[in-house]
Amino acid sequence: MKLIGIILSWTFCTLTITLSGQEPPLQASEINLENITYPFPVKEISLEIQGQQLRMAYMDEQAKTPNGKTVLLLHGKNFSGMYWEQTANDLLKAGYRVVMPDQIGFGKSSKPTNIQYTFQLLAQNTKAVLDALKIDKVCVLGHSMGGMLATRFALMYPERTQKLILENPLGLEDWKTVIPYQSVDDWYQQELQQNYEKMKKYQLENYYGNQWKQEYEKWLRIPAGWTLHKDFPIIAKSSALTYDMIFTQPVVYEFERLSVPTLLIIGQRDRTAPGKEKAPAAVREQLGNYPELGRKTAQRIKDAQLAEIPNTGHLPHIEAYDQFIVPLKAFLEK
Repeated sequence: MKLIGIILSWTFCTLTITLSGQEPPLQASEINLENITYPFPVKEISLEIQGQQLRMAYMDEQAKTPNGKTVLLLHGKNFSGMYWEQTANDLLKAGYRVVMPDQIGFGKSSKPTNIQYTFQLLAQNTKAVLDALKIDKVCVLGHSMGGMLATRFALMYPERTQKLILENPLGLEDWKTVIPYQSVDDWYQQELQQNYEKMKKYQLENYYGNQWKQEYEKWLRIPAGWTLHKDFPIIAKSSALTYDMIFTQPVVYEFERLSVPTLLIIGQRDRTAPGKEKAPAAVREQLGNYPELGRKTAQRIKDAQLAEIPNTGHLPHIEAYDQFIVPLKAFLEK
C-alpha cells in the first residue's frame, strides 16, 4: 500500500507541474493586430504606393529630458516594432527620442498582397514617417531584415543618418548564388503551412540554441496567432513577397559604399540563412556563419566597430539584453 501511495502521489505532482506550466490557449491575432496592445501609443501615416492607399503604423516616444538625438529602430522579418520595448525604454532614459515603425506588410501596418516590395520602397516609407515628424537626422538601428533596410536607408539618405547599428543583419551573404530560387508562389505555399508548433521549433533552433525561456513566448504567440485567423492567407502572401525581397535584394555588395559610423552587434551562435535547407549539402553548413560574416563585414565597412556577443543567437536584444545594450549605448554616446 505504501508503494502504491508513493506512485499515486508522484503521478499527481507530475500532472500538476505539467498543467500549471501550460500556456493559455492560443488566440487569433487580427490581421493588423487590432487586438494587440503595443507598449507605446501607435500613430500612423497614409501612403499611396503603386496605386493603393496604405497605412503605416509607428510609435514615437520623446524623452523626459531630451538630449536632442533620435534613434530609429527597424524590426526584423518575424516581428514588429513592439519587440523594441526594453531597448526603447533604456534609450528614453538616456535622453533619446525613439521612433519605431511597423513596415508596410508587418505589425499594425497595411498588408498589401499585390505590390512590389523593395528595400528602397521601405526606406522611402520610413523617410516619410520621419518627414511627418519633422526629424532631420537619426541614428538607425536595424535587426535581421531591419538590418538590410537600415543599410539601404543609410545608402539612400547618408545626410540623414548620423550612425548605423546592425544587429545580426540579414544580407551579409548572397544566398541566391548557392540556394535554388523559390518563387513567390513557393514561399506562399510554405507560409500557408505555418502553425504555432512549426514557428516555435524554428525559433528554438535558430534563435535560442534550443533553450526556451518563458519571456520568448509573447514574441511567438502574436505571429502564430495569425495562423488561426480566417484571413491568414493575406498574411501568408505578404510574407511570401517580403521573403522574395530578402532573398533577391542582398546588400552584401554595397557595404564599402557606407559613409556613416557603423557598429555591428553580432550574436555568435547565429546561423540564420533563409532557404538554407534547400541548399546543396556541401554548402549548407557554411551558410549563416555569423561569427565569420560579422568579421568580414566589419572589414568591408570603413572604420566599422564590431561587438561580438558570445553564446547568443539571432536576437541579442531579446536573448542577451544586458550584453546588447552596453555596446549600443557606448556607440551612441561617442
